[in-house]
Amino acid sequence: MNIHEYQAKKLLAGFGVAVPQGGVAYTVPEAETIANELGGPVWVVKAQIHAGGRGKGGGVKVVKSIDEVRDTVDNMLGMTLVTHQTGPDGKEVKRVYIEEGCDIAHELYLSLLIDRATSTITIMASTEGGMDIEEVAEKTPDKIHKISIDPAIGIQPYHARQLAFKLGLEGKQVGSAVKLLLSIYKAFTGLDASLVEINPLVVTGAGDVIALDAKMNFDDNALFRHKDIEELRDEDEEDPMELEAARHDLSYIKLDGNIGCMVNGAGLAMGTMDIIKLYGGDPANFLDVGGGATKERVTTAFKLILSDPNVEGILVNIFGGIMRCDVIAEGVVAAAREVSLNVPLVVRLEGTNVEMGKKILAESGLPIVSADDLGDAAEKVVKAVKEAA
Repeated sequence: MNIHEYQAKKLLAGFGVAVPQGGVAYTVPEAETIANELGGPVWVVKAQIHAGGRGKGGGVKVVKSIDEVRDTVDNMLGMTLVTHQTGPDGKEVKRVYIEEGCDIAHELYLSLLIDRATSTITIMASTEGGMDIEEVAEKTPDKIHKISIDPAIGIQPYHARQLAFKLGLEGKQVGSAVKLLLSIYKAFTGLDASLVEINPLVVTGAGDVIALDAKMNFDDNALFRHKDIEELRDEDEEDPMELEAARHDLSYIKLDGNIGCMVNGAGLAMGTMDIIKLYGGDPANFLDVGGGATKERVTTAFKLILSDPNVEGILVNIFGGIMRCDVIAEGVVAAAREVSLNVPLVVRLEGTNVEMGKKILAESGLPIVSADDLGDAAEKVVKAVKEAA
């Protein structure tokens, strides 16, 4: 789950992280009120969308008068902001963050994330703040510093001091950076975050180290412990099909291809997408119906796939362990009839009640192509889609 910058800053401030003062506005009058309360003489107007690169797309503006605040907010609200992370369609700006100006001496980069390969929390920092960290990693990897923290021990002050020295900080700056880093780590672990990214992290002219920007992602599986964070979800920023899937306990991620996939089990779903690519096709989605799916959930999953206008064929790949093949077959048939199936459908069933499932499909009267194994299924669906094009 993602949240907006202003929400992330409020959460981090609650753990003692230094952030600039600011407020969120949905209208021009609200923005003017906030700007007057902050006092100026410099303000920053930031579009609030779930994507990076806002500054390059015109979503971050520095202004020096209340009139400029009004004009900038008026132009920004309702605009479609396109960045390298939004895709060509961009995202509509529905709220802006009005923030006090900052005396920036220089910019740094800082992030905390879970490194599953080492089972540690990795802290990454760089002197190249304000830039795309991927570009820094590619061109000047020596400028990225990493420290791995064993979560059983947690971060220690010497970790933070070590990082501060690597970033070239000195004097008062070191103490400020250590305090900030320890506070961010506490927020990261306490809120079950999967990512905290501060870009830029800035050193002010007075020697303070503050989070000028903030991005936070959270582990969906831990949200039951954080109802207050779950309430921060902005559904306007999420894919409507993924939201609908979540309401039915389906794991769905939209992709760019044209072959819809319905599979039970995340590993099998990944394998199915890989083999579709192997045979020259492109998967339109990742969809895991889970091991205990009902007929109703399968029907919903099938309809969800077909709601994507890019889907030109569907591959259903089910290995029935806990999941029964006859239940899958009943759901597929029910959904196909309800939505008037008009694209090729290939089904591969194996496992519990497989013969019963195949019988249901065969007697349905629907144009369903049966496959013997996964390779056969992928080859058939790719061929059918190409022939129908």
